[in-house]
Amino acid sequence: MQPIRQGDVILLPVQHTIQQIEGQKLPHLTLAEGEVTGHKHRIIEGQAELYEENGTLYLRVYSEEATLAHEEHKEISIPKGTWMVRIQREYQPQGWRYVAD
Repeated sequence: MQPIRQGDVILLPVQHTIQQIEGQKLPHLTLAEGEVTGHKHRIIEGQAELYEENGTLYLRVYSEEATLAHEEHKEISIPKGTWMVRIQREYQPQGWRYVAD
């Protein structure tokens, strides 16, 4: 599986199963929230669960696919599997900063 990107959020496929993730199951499916607009990258369709382990989010999609939505981006299908959720950053001479969404 290839990484999947929507705005500043990137999903990276992971090989281990959710049983190997000892993190906390979250009661929502919001992967990231906009700091200014309040828009959210969230799963709106499909069977999935979100976990947090050591400050890292993991998305587990149980259905054949789940739909990732955001108010300013095209909806994306996420295939079944376990995904690490990352917020992309870029380097500038002043230092690292999060990619603007």
